[in-house]
Amino acid sequence: MSKAAAVIPATVKHTASLIFLHGLGDVGSSWQDAFNMYRIAKAAPHVKFIFPNAPVQRVTLNMGMPMPTWFDIHGLDQNAKEDQEGIEKSSKLLKDLVEEEIKSGIPAERVIVGGFSMGGAVAIHAALTSPHTLGGVLALSTWLPLSTTFPKALISGDKKMNLPILQCHGDEDPMVQLRWARLTEEGIKAMGFKQYTFKEYRNMGHSSCDQEMDDVSAFVVKNLPKTD
Repeated sequence: MSKAAAVIPATVKHTASLIFLHGLGDVGSSWQDAFNMYRIAKAAPHVKFIFPNAPVQRVTLNMGMPMPTWFDIHGLDQNAKEDQEGIEKSSKLLKDLVEEEIKSGIPAERVIVGGFSMGGAVAIHAALTSPHTLGGVLALSTWLPLSTTFPKALISGDKKMNLPILQCHGDEDPMVQLRWARLTEEGIKAMGFKQYTFKEYRNMGHSSCDQEMDDVSAFVVKNLPKTD
């Protein structure tokens, strides 16, 4: 069982939520720190920010070592086997977290999901296979997993073509190569999503940068605006 999520509570009336998943071997509090450092929570005081922790599992790519991971990774090659069961399990876990926010009174369209690297992969998958049209998707240094199952795997696709998606990637990423991210861009555009944006950052590796975090903040403020 993974430990409790890191949370930045809303500091005024809570009217929106953002759930963000970390990458391989990381913890939720790392991104809690990043969102605090870039004052993203300050820019959206009505938003509750939730940073869950992945369970510790063995990772094939890292010689079977146990570490926090949302699913198993067999290789970095595009043709490497995908852990469909693990991806779908984590995608369901994220969708369950969304349902918890909805039950607490936050409408689905006021919930953004997002993540970095494998966390972003889970977030994209969850948003596309959710019965709800969410408030947006933040996809940082990531890719669409199980891409060959789409568009068939898309749920309520005709209703969610206005789902806002921001995909961000560094042009020097050695882990999730830019060309894979561009293939995800092609796939998402081919499905007909109208509010999709791809941002590429020069000299950025498998990490984040000031400009990217500013773009993340702007995306949150735009798509989860303060309500009276």
